[in-house]
Amino acid sequence: MTRVVDIRNKLKPEYQKTYGVNPTYLIFVARAVVETLKKYPWINGEIRGEQIVTRPWVNLGFAVELAEGKGLIVPVVKHAEGLNLLGMAQAVTDIADRARNKKLTPDDVKDGTFTITNPGQYGGLIGTPIINQPQVAIMGMGGIKKRAVVIDDAIAIRPIILLSLSFDHRVIDGAVADQFMADIQKQLENWPL
Repeated sequence: MTRVVDIRNKLKPEYQKTYGVNPTYLIFVARAVVETLKKYPWINGEIRGEQIVTRPWVNLGFAVELAEGKGLIVPVVKHAEGLNLLGMAQAVTDIADRARNKKLTPDDVKDGTFTITNPGQYGGLIGTPIINQPQVAIMGMGGIKKRAVVIDDAIAIRPIILLSLSFDHRVIDGAVADQFMADIQKQLENWPL
């Protein structure tokens, strides 16, 4: 996450001052997920009877903790494929604020096609999320921690995130899931400056 951390640090003052939003790590992961789902439409699909139905759009659900420890809710950012990084930050901020302030509408929590949950915000390294059916996959974000890694035969300290994917084996096998996750990893590691 080195490049993402650097870019986030550069964008944070402008995003907060000009747009009133915080460019969280979640929005970078969300953008990487949306871009990667274009290559793996069946991960953005669902099972209807005996058929797998895919979509050209991404309705991205986000697990949001409600105020006073009242549990989680999964509001949905509709047509997330049309959002750039700033648009994603604004949409996630809006829907999370409305969730915490009990201002969601029934439409805000339906028709999700893929969900991201973030147990890392509580300090956890990784989690095993449960699929929000009829979706066929959900990604979990662990906390970002500095770790020793080998780069060009030298040991370096870098910010690392662990991502997990739970998926329905009726639609997705382990090879496809691993390729999907590897593509997300490449996007995060090579985020354009």
